[in-house]
Amino acid sequence: MIIVDAHQHYWQPSRGDYGWLAQAPIALRQAFLPIDLCAQRKAAGVTFSVLVQAAPSEEETRYLFELARLDPAVVGVVGWVDLEATDVGARIDALIRHGGGLLCGLRPMVQDIADPDWLAHPSLDRAFDCIQDCGLSFDALVGMPQMPALCRRLRRNPQLSVVLDHAGKPAIADSRFDQWTSWIDELAQHPQLHCKLSGLLTLLDDTVREDAIEPYVADLFAHFGPERLMWGSDWPVLTTHADYGQWLRVALMLTERYAAGSQAEVFAANAVRFYALDIDSPVPDLV
Repeated sequence: MIIVDAHQHYWQPSRGDYGWLAQAPIALRQAFLPIDLCAQRKAAGVTFSVLVQAAPSEEETRYLFELARLDPAVVGVVGWVDLEATDVGARIDALIRHGGGLLCGLRPMVQDIADPDWLAHPSLDRAFDCIQDCGLSFDALVGMPQMPALCRRLRRNPQLSVVLDHAGKPAIADSRFDQWTSWIDELAQHPQLHCKLSGLLTLLDDTVREDAIEPYVADLFAHFGPERLMWGSDWPVLTTHADYGQWLRVALMLTERYAAGSQAEVFAANAVRFYALDIDSPVPDLV
């Protein structure tokens, strides 16, 4: 079975634009590059991946294009652009040209923006129109505080292709379920919205068992069905709680439990369709 990792990162802290790393676990405050992942990914049986931005700068997106050209498994890049810029359309066009077919989506780091209503601001309408007109997708990196604004944005742009990163970051460690599932119920009413089965293990603390994620995964399958879920590793953030192969095995097991026979969709086909990925070419080994 072909497996596509719909959400992984690379970063180089010496570049200087990863401000969030200052508050991250020490283990993450180092470079994570293709040479650090390729063997693990191959051993796990993952063939392709989507590389997602980790810094709020267009320079980092261009850096990711360079890394993607060094890593033949990367078939798409979700980048960053200043959505508030008056020339946002030209900026998006420039990134598309620079990416040479790699740019498949855009992601502002909404969870780090102080204003929880930012996503719904009318001043962003032009940017979202440009994203849609360019055939790109939108990765929604949000938590509970930003859910109302995300719902309003979906109503303003009903044709926008959107994927909810890390299932909206439920408070699994605190066993808080009701508020999260009510928002998932609201979001699932929008047929263009997909959801990533990713980032759940890293929401646990040291006192919470791995199986605590299962009710949340069951709820995601109940709301979105296997046709709107896509698996992602969230490597290297994942490494604070599990290794690459471990999370893949857990996700495969839970998918078989709650949507038997749908692994090909959740672990490849949905991401390929959503991001319009070209996976026809064989992947050579990274050298």
